[in-house]
Amino acid sequence: MNIELEDAECEGYTDFRISESIDSEGIVSEISPDIAICEDCIKDLKLQPHRLSYPFINCTNCGPRFSIVKDFPYDRANTTMDIFPMCPNCELEYNDIYDRRFHAQPVACNHCGPRYSLYYSGKSVENIDEILNLLTGLLEAGKIISIKGLGGFHIMCDAANERTVKRLRDSKQREGKPFAVMFSGIEAIQKVSNISKAELRSLLSWRRPITLLKAPKNNLAESVCLGFDTIGAFLPYMPIHYMMFEKMKLDALVLTSGNISEEPIITHNKDALKILEPICDAVLTYNREIYNRTDDSVIKVINNTERVFRRSRGYAPNPVYLKYHIEGIFAAGAELVNCFCIGKGKQAILSQHIGDLKNYETYHFYKQAFHTFEKVFRFKPQWVVTDLHPDYLSTRFGEELSKETIKVQHHHAHIASCMAENHLDEPVIGLSFDGTGLGDDNTIWGSEFFVADLSSYQRVSHFGYIELPGGDKATYEPWRIAVSYLYKVFGEDFMDMELDFMKDIPDYQIRLILTAIDKKINCPVSCSAGRLFDAVAALINVCTFSKFHAEAPMRLESFATKEIKGYYDFDVSKSISFKPMIQQIVNDMLKMEKKEVISTKFHNTVAQAIFEETNRIRSLAGIKKVALSGGTFQNCYLAERLENMFLKNGYEVFTQKSIPCNDGGIALGQLAIAAKRLNNG
Repeated sequence: MNIELEDAECEGYTDFRISESIDSEGIVSEISPDIAICEDCIKDLKLQPHRLSYPFINCTNCGPRFSIVKDFPYDRANTTMDIFPMCPNCELEYNDIYDRRFHAQPVACNHCGPRYSLYYSGKSVENIDEILNLLTGLLEAGKIISIKGLGGFHIMCDAANERTVKRLRDSKQREGKPFAVMFSGIEAIQKVSNISKAELRSLLSWRRPITLLKAPKNNLAESVCLGFDTIGAFLPYMPIHYMMFEKMKLDALVLTSGNISEEPIITHNKDALKILEPICDAVLTYNREIYNRTDDSVIKVINNTERVFRRSRGYAPNPVYLKYHIEGIFAAGAELVNCFCIGKGKQAILSQHIGDLKNYETYHFYKQAFHTFEKVFRFKPQWVVTDLHPDYLSTRFGEELSKETIKVQHHHAHIASCMAENHLDEPVIGLSFDGTGLGDDNTIWGSEFFVADLSSYQRVSHFGYIELPGGDKATYEPWRIAVSYLYKVFGEDFMDMELDFMKDIPDYQIRLILTAIDKKINCPVSCSAGRLFDAVAALINVCTFSKFHAEAPMRLESFATKEIKGYYDFDVSKSISFKPMIQQIVNDMLKMEKKEVISTKFHNTVAQAIFEETNRIRSLAGIKKVALSGGTFQNCYLAERLENMFLKNGYEVFTQKSIPCNDGGIALGQLAIAAKRLNNG
């Protein structure tokens, strides 16, 4: 962001005043993300007569923002607070320049603001004290509650009650993905995790993201994390959260999105009562509309720096400031963990987290969010940029907006996203590693060594290709990829090896896979780093079937430790071959080597291979700036090791911090590339 100072004569004014907003076509100011309740408002809950125990207390420094905005300018009349006329007390504060609530658009109190309603046992409870007594009693008794949050409904229960958490997991159809946990305070989090100073800053920030922490002392229900050594922890951010924790003995609650399976988080009261009431013991709603759906944001501290993995509540729609004009460019984003991006002046405005565009409900949310951005930000798409993949719903949506779209290769967009965030506009060595992305040759890329700038790229190297038996099915059944690697390295001899992961796979299924590979039946080739991680996770029997996206790499990483040194062999010619590594991993398995050793040496091997190949490119191209992007770099062990290796060897390392390195950041890169190409004519 640039601040420019200029002296000017004051003409035509004799006093200071805030006048009514003027809706100027095409001109917008920023809209703040939603902000966690501040310490002053927490104190006011017990001090201000008209706000005693008022669960929607807020001020200029906190409260709902983006989630309630319907239109621009940001005045109360253009928010979902428009149906709540201010009482005399609130109006006095609102108009008093010395008051903390001066021009706080959501300002309200017990006399004039929104109210909660608790639906329980066929009746509705309206009194807040009665609601709190019922809620806390139900939670302590092992019941499941649905509660309306800032950007959508959540489902909560006692995080230490195994029976209840398992019931929630079954009801929500969430087989393997860990649950996030809201703790009453830092002291409660310290019971399960040793928090660093950087993690503490993130946990306590006004954004209140879910922070992924190592949890060696995890004493919560087993079904919360299902074997992972990390936990997604966050602190209260709404008044109701504080009021509940103050009344009950519990200090940790599962707080997960209020939806079923992969559908978007529910925002409407009627939908919550219809869909969530059957799986919850009680539903808590309020009578203010959520206009913009926002999930909880997710971050991870890597190398003492916060990295955003999911960008939504607390972060969106804060813009990224660029050095060039991007007005009128719409970037449609990718297929998974989608966000789109619009250009206003020099501001790149990313949407909140949308999700995976693989079902009607999420795609409907995507289109709805786009039209909201059109309206609120006075956006008129003049150019549309999409991924190369013709079957992405985001690509199809972009093509519906414009018959002539700018196509951008997936991994180039990853690198451009990193460059845009770091204000780079020059050649870099771009390392883009992820699960999938359509390449220029119509194969599946995902381990790309580029020499790139914002307008173009040269693909210098990549990992070796491997067949994916069953295509997309291989991502849900990683054992198929493990078999493909074994067949490539050992031929049919691997069938005689006593490998643990094969004991639960019928021989005839493995034979069918080999036949499919030989006859090239539904076996697309891929050089994806993500699929290599899948294969090794299955090979050492830590994940043969994935219950959710990226489960196999996540479980594989959980076994890696800095205490173990060394790496396996690999070959470099036109591409990087991990055939020697697969042979050595199998030898270690047959010698009953620990999974911790194999996983760590595997991670070290991938890091070493990337480092050596980057060194080779540096010597050829004379470039010492390296940009890292792609979902693989959410792997904390790999990302930290690589960054430190580069820094120690004189590289300038650029990574993504405020924008996700996964596909949630793709749209920013698409927009930056399109802007550069348009500027170049």
